[in-house]
Amino acid sequence: MSEATASERVVLSGQGRGCTTTSIGGMTCGSCANAVHRALARVPGVVSVEVDLGVGRAMVQGDARPEDLLAAVEGAGYRAALGQGGAAGNGPKAGGCGCGC
Repeated sequence: MSEATASERVVLSGQGRGCTTTSIGGMTCGSCANAVHRALARVPGVVSVEVDLGVGRAMVQGDARPEDLLAAVEGAGYRAALGQGGAAGNGPKAGGCGCGC
C-alpha cells in the first residue's frame, strides 16, 4: 500500500470530527472565495475547508466553534450564517476584495 499524500493525510486526520455548513453572502468571484477559505482555515480546530462560490456556501470540517467560524467570515468582510440555505443575504460585501469585481 502506498504512502498517503499530504492532502490525504489532512482529510484522514479529520475523520470523526464535525462538519459545519455556513452560508456566505457577498462572494462575487474566485478571489472572494479564496479570501473566505483563508479566513476559515485560520480558525483553531479547522481541519479542512471547502468553499462553493456558486451556491455561497462553505463546509468546514473540524471541531472549531461555529461562532468562531462566523466571526472569521465576517472579519474578512463577508456575511455569514449557519446552515445550508444558500448565500447569507445578497449584494456586495463590505470591503471589496481588491480584484475589481
